[in-house]
Parts: sequence; C-alpha cells; structure tokens
Amino acid sequence: MKRTKKERQRLLTETIQDNPFVTDEQLAAQFGVSVQTIRLDRMELSIPELRERIKDVASQNYENEVKALPIDEIIGEIIDIELDQRALSIFDVKEEHVFQRNGIARGHHLFAQANSLAVAVINDELALTVKSNVVFVKPVKAGDRVITKATVRGKNSEKNRTYIEVVSTVNNETVFKGEFEMYRTKGSGDNHEASN
Repeated sequence: MKRTKKERQRLLTETIQDNPFVTDEQLAAQFGVSVQTIRLDRMELSIPELRERIKDVASQNYENEVKALPIDEIIGEIIDIELDQRALSIFDVKEEHVFQRNGIARGHHLFAQANSLAVAVINDELALTVKSNVVFVKPVKAGDRVITKATVRGKNSEKNRTYIEVVSTVNNETVFKGEFEMYRTKGSGDNHEASN
C-alpha cells in the first residue's frame, strides 16, 4: 500500500517515539522506501540520526537513581530506570565480546547485562542475586545492539526478596530471557527497619 509522504512521516515519527533505537534500514524496510528517503524524512522532521538519539537518552544522568551498585559496574548503558518497577539498558556487541571461531557473542556478556540490570532496578543499598533461571533464545553476533528490559514481577517483604523478569532483544526479536530472584537488605515498602 502506497502512503503519501505526509502519512509516512507521521507514522515514521510515531515509530521512532515508540522505539528510539530503530535503525534507518529497519524503517526503510518497514515503510517500503529507500534508506535515503528515510534520511530525508528525518531531516525534514528534525529527527536526529540513531547515534544522536542514543546519546540524548544516555546523557540523562541515572547515576543518582541507581543505589545497589556503582553505575560504571552495570554492563550496558542504562537508558531508563524506575526503581522497583523497571529498567532498560543497551549493549553494543563488539568483536571482543564474541568467539573468534564463529562470531557469536559469549553468553556471559548477555547474562551480565541482564543480571546487573536486575541489581540496578532494586531500590536498596544492597541487592544480590539468589538464583536465576535463564534461556539463551537466539545467537547474538558482533554488531548487534542488545536492548534489555528488567521488570519487577513480585516481592516478598518477609524474605527480603524481589522477583524480576528480564528480556533481551535484538531488532525486536527475543534473544535472551531470565527470571531473577534477588535478595535485598530490607523489604520494599517497609516504613520501619526490621528489629532484631
């Protein structure tokens, strides 16, 4: 179905608002036009290129929000976080992250991104992984951008536990899933310290 330029640009704007990490190539495929057309549309709409959009999001300072570990110990770059609710990070897979033999990313990098995000989302000075159940769904290669979302699914204040679901995607396809049981020093939402 052929769209008018105005209609395409309206949909383009909505698509980028929904997913700021969509590439020009993905947009071109989605709208059935050339990459050059997408670039011209973006210029007319004053929408920056992908690298600038990522920089804009990443430049928001989440350092003061993360409590459980120093921000530079998080694997990947946090681009959104709401403590005890959800968090989002991106990780660009480079040559040093993959097996030389087949170019597939080493699993511990994907796990580290997911695990450190599960720690970061907890609103506490101390958060530790008690156990995890993970599935590597599809191989990830050098050049892929892994977008990982951690969502708090439940809490047990008596046991000081938080349960987090983590999903990692590349180009909107799931590549990794995990369920993390996290220990925290105090139950979330408790207004008093536990007395011994």
